Amino acid sequence: MSTEVKDYFPLNKLDEIVYTSNHDLIQENANVDGNSPMGQMSKVSAEVTKSYAKELILSEDVRQAIDENYIHPHDLDFLITGTTTCCQIPLGKVLKDGFNTGHGHMREPKDIVSAMALASIIFQSNQNMQHGGQSYPMFEYDLAPYVNKTFEKNKKRIQSYATSYTAEEIDEIAWQETNRDVYQACEAFIHNCNSMHSRGGGQVPFVSINYGTDTSKAGRLLIKNLLLATKAGLGNGETPIFPIQIFKMKKGINFEPGELNYDLYQLALETTAKRLFPNFSFIDSTFNKVHYDGTPESEVAYMGCRTRVMANRHGEENGVQRGNLSFTSINLVKLALAAKNEFDYFKLLDYYTGLTIKQLMERFDFQTKKKAGNFPFLYGQHIWRGSENLQQEDKLGDVLKQGTLSIGFIGLAEALVALTGKHHGESEESYQLGYRIIQYLRDRVNQASEDYDLNFSLIATPAEGLSGKFTRKDQAVFGKIPGITDRDYYTNSFHVPVYYSIKSIDKAKIEGSFHRLCNGGHITYIECDGDVSKNIKALDVLVRAMAAADIGYGAINHPVDQCGVCGYSGIIENACPNCQNADESRIGRIRRITGYLVGDMKRWNSAKCAEEKERVKHQ
Repeated sequence: MSTEVKDYFPLNKLDEIVYTSNHDLIQENANVDGNSPMGQMSKVSAEVTKSYAKELILSEDVRQAIDENYIHPHDLDFLITGTTTCCQIPLGKVLKDGFNTGHGHMREPKDIVSAMALASIIFQSNQNMQHGGQSYPMFEYDLAPYVNKTFEKNKKRIQSYATSYTAEEIDEIAWQETNRDVYQACEAFIHNCNSMHSRGGGQVPFVSINYGTDTSKAGRLLIKNLLLATKAGLGNGETPIFPIQIFKMKKGINFEPGELNYDLYQLALETTAKRLFPNFSFIDSTFNKVHYDGTPESEVAYMGCRTRVMANRHGEENGVQRGNLSFTSINLVKLALAAKNEFDYFKLLDYYTGLTIKQLMERFDFQTKKKAGNFPFLYGQHIWRGSENLQQEDKLGDVLKQGTLSIGFIGLAEALVALTGKHHGESEESYQLGYRIIQYLRDRVNQASEDYDLNFSLIATPAEGLSGKFTRKDQAVFGKIPGITDRDYYTNSFHVPVYYSIKSIDKAKIEGSFHRLCNGGHITYIECDGDVSKNIKALDVLVRAMAAADIGYGAINHPVDQCGVCGYSGIIENACPNCQNADESRIGRIRRITGYLVGDMKRWNSAKCAEEKERVKHQ
């Protein structure tokens, strides 16, 4: 091995992966089994390609900012591939046109069972084209035609033998059979999402679905059965961790008694009480309703942990056939520790924000030099907007400008403690400073959009591995400073610290004010205690509190445990209340880590485990 190559070849990290001696390194992503052969191969590849990108592609000042712990380009290991982060897939269009995964053409399905089976395959195929998540933004609208096809097929069959039945009786029987077919299709879809591996076998696809507003008979039937299948769980009653499900709240459709889909909202509350999904998005929030024109395409849709793609300088302002190109996070805590005062802090913030914009543009330029043929499913099957006329040798600049470039941030709470002595949950003065900091970032994002004529956005970073990585490096320089660096993690984005006791309505109000600034994505969690399935009314109150606080995307956390012996799902203290199993290795503790669920907390890194232990319940 030449000296030049050895300089960026991370041999020490490879040893830690090969001998699984660094749990935090191999489990930076709890969705990947870092101990498995394919998980290890993926991690080895990631560390080598990250080093290659840093040493041979990134600018010197960007590399220095990374090494000094000020910024973090996410998924740096994928930079050399030119992949984009995520995409909202036009499921209805892909199903109607048919698609090719590289081994033959899949024609349009003729019923809901086939349609949902193909929906799983589309997710799996596209996952290998991007390094982030995938989403269906109009899930029930796209699949309702295939519910109707199933009904017509059932009706035709019944008519062939039930000659003495009236037309109304035939329709009733056909809908009953269609209801059964839809449930089985939903059940199979959920099972597929939790069992089909991608990326060389390292993980199941990271997928989301948005639904809740289709009031047609077929659409409502699909939503109902999807929720019922989710509530029932997997084969042994396990809670499905994918797809991430997002129920879209809309006044006039599902928000109040008497509205057509209000019953489905109630079922969604029952389901989230048992399975933690669905989460809830709010079409009527001030920053989401500006895009809404009454069409399904204009309804806001979220991806995975929190990603939101709506505004667009180069076409229609909706999320369909678009996604995030890449994002880079700023360490707000390190800036505060390095600053002498508030004025100095904003000078540093200005410098590193500019450097982050530079880095995002350099990565964008690298992505645009890739060819459509490098991503045969993403562009060959017209998943991405504007790719319909691309030939294999065409470069991607004209279509990638439809996507977003995002600046993220982490540790607002700890940064405020460093600057004022208190975080934004305990001091109005600190809150005002925190708001000015995030407003400043949003202003810089808006200016970058103007300067480069691209869709820059601000995202509330879903820090998983980064949460502890930033902290450990800062501890090595500054030591353990109370309230700032004395924990194993930094607080996610603009969140009030998980360990701080605060009423749920106050938490929603404080965090909700930041949602409008973070146009690239955001989420707020409320932590509940005990068996919430016994108090659905309280969950309804929490969802309404989120809506009143102008939250765009929210979720309700509560303990969900799974006995690996008898399949019991609920709260397990020291032993399973059903079979008395007390073997902790056979009890799954299902918790939300950044926006998605993990069925085994043994895969969590130490920083997120520490954070989970300190989460207080909100009253």
